[in-house]
Amino acid sequence: MLRNLAPLRSRGVRHDHADHLTRLDVPAVLRADLGCDAVGVPARHGFRLLGRLQSTGCVFADGAWWWWIVPAGSDLDLTWPFPSHYAPGARVPATDARLIRRPTGPSPYTPPIPLYLMVCQITGTTPRWPAVAGGPARG
Repeated sequence: MLRNLAPLRSRGVRHDHADHLTRLDVPAVLRADLGCDAVGVPARHGFRLLGRLQSTGCVFADGAWWWWIVPAGSDLDLTWPFPSHYAPGARVPATDARLIRRPTGPSPYTPPIPLYLMVCQITGTTPRWPAVAGGPARG
């Protein structure tokens, strides 16, 4: 178990060992004009998270992790909670991830804000929003 978490400890940080990462490719028939990043959660949360989201895009899985495709930059001003993992470029530390769910519509993306809120909920983490410039800070 800890061996599987080792490459994920630096959530949201670009990996130094790019040769150990696999790019999750969305099916060619889906338009990914916004670029692709991925958000991963341990497999034990996969079905629970999938059942709570109203809209999902492509979802990949291997034995240990489930990965949701989100538009590139979906980590801007967000700290995805532990044990989730944000993977820029949809490059993930998995070698045998396969597409387990295709979207019903033409978009490969899961909306990132509902995904973030659900990941926070299943991990027991309070969502953290950036303070609005010029406005009062939220606590």
